[in-house]
Amino acid sequence: MILTSIYFLAFLICSYTAINTLYLALFAIAGRIVPSKEPAELLPVTTFRRMAVMVPAYREDSVIVESVLANLVQTYPRSAYDLIVIADSFQPATLKELAKLPIRVIEVSFDVSTVAKALRAGMQKLSADGYDVIVVADADNHMAPDFLDRVNMAFDEGWRAVQGHRVAKNKNTTVAVLDAISEEINNHIFRKGHRALGISPSFIGSGMALEYGLMEQYITQTNDIGGYDKGLDMYVREHDIKIAYLENALIYDEKVQTGVVFEHQRTRWIEAHLFYLEKYFFKGIAAFFTGRFDYADKAFQLFILPRILLLGILSIGVGVSFLFDISWLFQAMGIQLAVLCFVLILSIPGYLIKLISIKELVTLPMLFLRFTRSTLNFRKARNRFLHTPHGIQTKPQDLSDPAAPSSIPPITVDPKLSLNNHE
Repeated sequence: MILTSIYFLAFLICSYTAINTLYLALFAIAGRIVPSKEPAELLPVTTFRRMAVMVPAYREDSVIVESVLANLVQTYPRSAYDLIVIADSFQPATLKELAKLPIRVIEVSFDVSTVAKALRAGMQKLSADGYDVIVVADADNHMAPDFLDRVNMAFDEGWRAVQGHRVAKNKNTTVAVLDAISEEINNHIFRKGHRALGISPSFIGSGMALEYGLMEQYITQTNDIGGYDKGLDMYVREHDIKIAYLENALIYDEKVQTGVVFEHQRTRWIEAHLFYLEKYFFKGIAAFFTGRFDYADKAFQLFILPRILLLGILSIGVGVSFLFDISWLFQAMGIQLAVLCFVLILSIPGYLIKLISIKELVTLPMLFLRFTRSTLNFRKARNRFLHTPHGIQTKPQDLSDPAAPSSIPPITVDPKLSLNNHE
């Protein structure tokens, strides 16, 4: 009886991992074989939409000034966009430095800080300013110089919501390299692969742009603690609005550099993931049977394991089934593990594959254990905001590889630009 129960549990786990693996394989292959329709060059546009680039920032004194300077280097007309920092719990010295720059600063403070609260407070301040588009960037993000031009071009084509291509700003530690690889795997499967099959890509919290009114409608009614981008994603799909993925619109994002920060960040992500799984999974099943496949797909994604957990579970399954001579389980898990490894390799761009060494492979089990622990401790993130510290600790690796995304240009600011409106 006990042995039968164990075999049945093993069968359920194997079936679940098989669903995960097949789902990932479908979109990974689609992203590789279906050519992108996004033009590589900038095309003429009919109008330059007025954009609010909003940067919600909580205690980001170490990176915010550098990021602001980098994000002011845009080829988009300066009169057509405002850079707005929503400053939560900043040091007076940082606020003084920001006051010298041609941006807007909105100071906020909350008992429990969240990105959604910061955006809501910022949009309330800007409600009468007539923006057409809102762009959301993290405090550590650096937009490529043509980022806003590419966003505007997409809106000119009729899109109402877009996600840019977030890439690693730093690859200075083993953990940062693995985090950069994870980012690009997700970009390939959940964004490029989905668009290849006509399904909306997923938002990732930064580097995204929406019609200002659409974002305003969502942000005024959400009370979610973390992972607001998942709720926004579901809201957009619920209203049958397609999302575009702009592979050539690059935005540079700082990758976590230590295992401790990795675990801390993933604890917050897991809590949000489980919250939205409970909230939307059954709605997604209903949406599937009514033909609303964008909504159903996003809800199903909440059912999918993070890649590192799936890789770890399959590896353990292969090992255990081999030791106990369970041939059917060994074969099933072994095939899935081989397919998953193929999927992951297929999804990693060449410039990152070159960075994989024995150090990265040895670090993977440690990150699997940390991710497992963050899954067990997800309640720590419930009803409170877990902040991920930023600031590159060592000099980033050389990005001169021609296959890699272009490195960030030298930062210059036109002295003729007017100073900010500090609020």
